Amino acid sequence: MITLDEKIARTQRLLRRLEEDQPYLRARLSALGAEHRQSASAFADRVRMEAEAELARLMAEAGTAQEVTAVPQPAD
Repeated sequence: MITLDEKIARTQRLLRRLEEDQPYLRARLSALGAEHRQSASAFADRVRMEAEAELARLMAEAGTAQEVTAVPQPAD
């Protein structure tokens, strides 16, 4: 099973790659017609938005997990 930290790292890597690919995506889409270009661009935007939302959810989950483990336990 993938740990929470690994999921966060993968999502951050995806977002970084999407950002780095932005100029190349525009170049690849320039050969397409307007409708296809708009559709592909909208899809890329949706993927980025969903990845950002997933990262926010994972970061919140990680914060909650850290709070739970940080609670002191009573001594025996």
